[in-house]
Amino acid sequence: MPTLRLLTNVQVPAEERTGFLARISRTLAELLGKPESYVMVVLEDRRDMVFAGTPEPAAYLELKSLGLPESETAGYSRALCDLLAEALGIPAERVYIEFTAPQRHLFGWNRGTF
Repeated sequence: MPTLRLLTNVQVPAEERTGFLARISRTLAELLGKPESYVMVVLEDRRDMVFAGTPEPAAYLELKSLGLPESETAGYSRALCDLLAEALGIPAERVYIEFTAPQRHLFGWNRGTF
């Protein structure tokens, strides 16, 4: 059930969206060691966003995953920031990432919970 929500003020061109989303999905599955069939990625680009008082490229990510190990979040942050810098030109210092590890009974799927 890993879910990544990406909000950014950068526009991802229509012809690059599918490839970009697939790349993030693959990366997330690899980072977390979970099947990609469980991964969801939500992209919200072209959002009104100001970071440090400027509208320069920026992003806010929410990563939720059952059993998310706190000891690994720095590595996840590094990998996701590197991906955003390479793919969208967003500098790492203009990215915030919120990590959440919900309890199994608080995350629903397929008419039930995990």
